[in-house]
Amino acid sequence: MTDEGTAVDTRPTKIMYVAEATAHGGRDGYVTSQDGQIELKVSMPPELGGDGNGTNPEQLFAAGYSSCFHNALILVGNREGYDLTGSTVAAKVGIGPNKHRGYGLAVALSVSLPVLDPDIAAKLVDAAHEVCPYSNATRGNIDVTILLG
Repeated sequence: MTDEGTAVDTRPTKIMYVAEATAHGGRDGYVTSQDGQIELKVSMPPELGGDGNGTNPEQLFAAGYSSCFHNALILVGNREGYDLTGSTVAAKVGIGPNKHRGYGLAVALSVSLPVLDPDIAAKLVDAAHEVCPYSNATRGNIDVTILLG
């Protein structure tokens, strides 16, 4: 949202890359990527009644969001001339029932910027949250909490 309360259009103006993946068997099967880089067994976690003998969509989302957000953080940090040595971003993705007989997600990102002043770190995290495609895709759709430590 802008200061005037209007939504900011975060859709791409040009597609530069397209990732392709295919699910076979839903949450009790496997996933593959078109380029062969991903071939993973998928299973329900025990908390949702599964055996937990594979990865799950929430883990894959956490991996994608954390790496994407960290890259956005590095990008904005470099633009501003800051050293982000030793920085990390960890993501926790929760799933649970929503009020509409479906399921929803919630994300908590834990950002560590050990060599930066806390005020500068907070400014860079805010800027990265505006740049990151995952943040832009989820804004207004799911709860995203960012913890700076």
